[in-house]
Amino acid sequence: MRSNKLFLTALIFIFAFIAGCSDSSPKVIADKTGGTSPERTDLILATTTSTQDSGLLDVLVPEFEKNHNYNVKTIAVGTGQALEMGSRGEADVLLVHAPEAEQKIVDSGDAINRHRVMYNDFILIGPVEDPANINGFEVQEALEQIFESKGIFVSRGDDSGTHKKELELWKKSSIDPSKLDQYLETGQGMGATLQIASEKRGYTLTDRSTFLAQKQNLKDSAILVEGDESLLNIYHVMQVNNEKHDKINAEGAKAFVEFMIDEEVQTLIQDFGVDKYGEPLFFLFK
Repeated sequence: MRSNKLFLTALIFIFAFIAGCSDSSPKVIADKTGGTSPERTDLILATTTSTQDSGLLDVLVPEFEKNHNYNVKTIAVGTGQALEMGSRGEADVLLVHAPEAEQKIVDSGDAINRHRVMYNDFILIGPVEDPANINGFEVQEALEQIFESKGIFVSRGDDSGTHKKELELWKKSSIDPSKLDQYLETGQGMGATLQIASEKRGYTLTDRSTFLAQKQNLKDSAILVEGDESLLNIYHVMQVNNEKHDKINAEGAKAFVEFMIDEEVQTLIQDFGVDKYGEPLFFLFK
């Protein structure tokens, strides 16, 4: 009889243990005050390298995590790759800068809740001595001059927003850059491409924010072409559609979108870089 009771007790313990393991209710963790709060969940942000290389995310992500119960896992790649991740449901939220390509992912239903966040501009930089003599030219004339003078041009070559803009500018100049003898494709982010352009004493297209953030590490590189209307660089934030991709952290993605367009956060973006560089790295739409 005693052995039967022991066996029954063991069965009850096993079933209770299994039930506890299969409990789908939200887990809680102790907070700093000794109370409990929901466990933090991961939020995957796919973004362009310029938001990372400029240092902007080093300011924004901790601020978001401080006020929201999510751990942001940032994947900084070219905008083309970030958009592909969204199309495949491999990221929760996107922060990118290629409006035409972005519209396609919205039209396909893979992304929703798209908002303009900020802008800066693209610039054409090169060696201070400017061997192709493009300083002060409009961007189309500058590219033609680089081509005709057989200058070195360093391209990201990574389907990023910057690479897409570069190819667009070459096309408007009716030039096939692959026919340029010293056209180099790095396949890397903006920071690495700037370093290579500096070492090769070549020209490259970059967003202004990354150039300013990296300038102290570049040898004798200078802004040579700027200010053209065609060089505007617009950033949008958007959620990946959880109705199309079932593993998306929809609540976290929505929270991040709302965070990026919040008035206080917009002020953080507007002020970013002023203390260090004497000018903002990003601007807001009025």
